[in-house]
This record gives sequence, C-alpha cells and structure tokens, in this order.
Amino acid sequence: MYDSGKILTGLLIFALLVTFPVWYHLGRATPAPQPDLNTPVIAGLAKKECIEPVEYMRASHMELLKSWRDRVVRSGDKSYVGQDGKEYPMSLEDTCLKCHSNKSRFCDQCHNYLGVHPNCWNCHVPPEEGSR
Repeated sequence: MYDSGKILTGLLIFALLVTFPVWYHLGRATPAPQPDLNTPVIAGLAKKECIEPVEYMRASHMELLKSWRDRVVRSGDKSYVGQDGKEYPMSLEDTCLKCHSNKSRFCDQCHNYLGVHPNCWNCHVPPEEGSR
C-alpha cells in the first residue's frame, strides 16, 4: 500500500467521529423523570388506581390511546372495559386528564425526557393547569 498512513489516519478519524456520541455521554446519564401525581383529584381518591394496572399504563398507554382513537373515530365505539371488568368512556379528557390534569408535570416529564412528541394535542385542547 502506498498511502497506508493516510488510510489508517482516515479510518481512525472516522471511528472517532462515529463513536463520539457514545463516549462523549459516557457517565453522564440523566436521571429518569419523576412524574408528579400530586393533583387534587388524585389526592381525593380513596383508592388510587388507573383504568389499567400501573405497569401496563407505563409501558402501553400509547397503544391504548391509539386504539381508543381508532375505535371511537372509525367505529363509534365509545366505551372501554378494563382488565378489572369496569367500563370506562374512551375519552382522554374524561379519563386520563380527569386525574392527570398537570400535563406539564406529568405527561411532559417523560415525553420530553424521551424526545417523544405525541400528537394528542393536534385534536385535543391541552388542559388548563390549576383549574382542576
């Protein structure tokens, strides 16, 4: 090889640039957010429970809400039966936001942390915080 020094230098620079995001953030983990559950409605509940178990809601709330949207808009089905057998209206405002009225301290905490931009607010009006 005639230019082996230049090729190796180029490969080294390439490897440094490609791996830069990994080693630059090494040891700088941002702590996970702690969503605020302190709302007047939640504080007033005798039994603090959601329409589904907490673990399911943390992992799958987005699929549940998409399913609700599709079922309400496409087939007019407006009620949901949870795993506990109770029936709930498939309404963001009458279920989720009834308790989690602090969007900026609940929803936005995790969505901003993960860089997720849900399209809920393309159709729904964000709740006025402090009014509930």
